[in-house]
Amino acid sequence: MFAVFATGSDAGRPLDHLRLGEYRDPDPPPGWAVVRVKATSLNHHDLWTLRGVTPPGQRLPVVLGSEAAGIDHEGNEVIVYPVINEARTYPGNETLDPRHRVLSESHDGTFAELVTVPRHCLIPKPTHLNFVAAACLPGTWLTAYRMLFTAVRLPPESTVLVQGAGGGVATALVCLGTAVGHRIWVTSRSEIKRENALRRGADAAFATGTRLPRQVDAVMETVGQDTWRHSIQATRPGGSIVVSGATSGAMPAAFLRHIFMKQLSIIGVKLGTRAELEDLVRLCGQTGVYPPLNRVVPLVDARSGFAALARGEVFGKIVFTVGG
Repeated sequence: MFAVFATGSDAGRPLDHLRLGEYRDPDPPPGWAVVRVKATSLNHHDLWTLRGVTPPGQRLPVVLGSEAAGIDHEGNEVIVYPVINEARTYPGNETLDPRHRVLSESHDGTFAELVTVPRHCLIPKPTHLNFVAAACLPGTWLTAYRMLFTAVRLPPESTVLVQGAGGGVATALVCLGTAVGHRIWVTSRSEIKRENALRRGADAAFATGTRLPRQVDAVMETVGQDTWRHSIQATRPGGSIVVSGATSGAMPAAFLRHIFMKQLSIIGVKLGTRAELEDLVRLCGQTGVYPPLNRVVPLVDARSGFAALARGEVFGKIVFTVGG
């Protein structure tokens, strides 16, 4: 089968280890299903693999990609949940199971004509979602859903600050937050990214580090070191900071005095559960909110998408289509 895969890693020249070509067909064990991929979405996770920022257990070579929608062996249109927990014995949140893996870590991912996953990782694709939109939901959008709706319980019309407008999770937070009526503020160093966020429904956009008109109910944090102090200062007493990434550095000063004096809740998020993915799909149907697209290109042209992501030119999702 045709696939896009990583053969190694290099922090400075990650695309040197990106390969497009023939790869072995999947050989599913009992209880696993083969999905013919129709669309699959690019994430920073894929670029990080090529840069060597990987979890324990990462194997190479490996087919990249963790988000997909396609058709299973029975002809059903499905969305692929990317968290692999083969034993399926861990109660509650699958991502808390220390044995779990995400597609493209120890299992081949979705940038291929075929992908195989445990059958319980497939959810039905509803008719209100086409394959391209459906392929954008199981990663960054699922993470954003968990940050906004599970990690914290925000009352209607809460004020939420999203640090780092323009990133995939940040864009999903803007779209989902505005769809349910929250007041969404964003920050970014880039004027263009601030303007894009405003066009997507954000109520206000500020340069990174700007003193806000007032403190917010919750901060959605994916940037890390460059924005952490601002996040602490911007959150009202008793408010929450939800963290799902640290693209500028993972070891900022803690500012513990501010945390305990203001009684802040700091909550970490990694992806979401299969049930939350089903809830996200329903929310998209109820609100009519769908992932904004940067470009849709055939999988055979995937290198151009990786190059754009590496240059930091991307607002919206890059989706690769497979077959006709």
